[in-house]
Amino acid sequence: MVTVLDPTDEATPTARERVARPESLAGLTVGLLDISKPRGNVFLDRVEAGLTAMGAETRRFVKPTFSKPAPVDLRHEIATSCHAVIEALAD
Repeated sequence: MVTVLDPTDEATPTARERVARPESLAGLTVGLLDISKPRGNVFLDRVEAGLTAMGAETRRFVKPTFSKPAPVDLRHEIATSCHAVIEALAD
């Protein structure tokens, strides 16, 4: 049992099923979301190099600001064009 809390003002935790992880990332598209904090792009550059070496295709995305959730259209684009996503948090 894993409990993950949503940091976006979740008053009451919602139970959600975990999505099964792929056995391999080879051939899959992985979205890399830069939340616009300093040096997040540096982190994602390193992650991207590792993913490419594993055979994954990557797509880069950037939030307009780290202080608010990603806009709906950006979330939709990521969800419809990627098999997985990695979000860069830097501080």
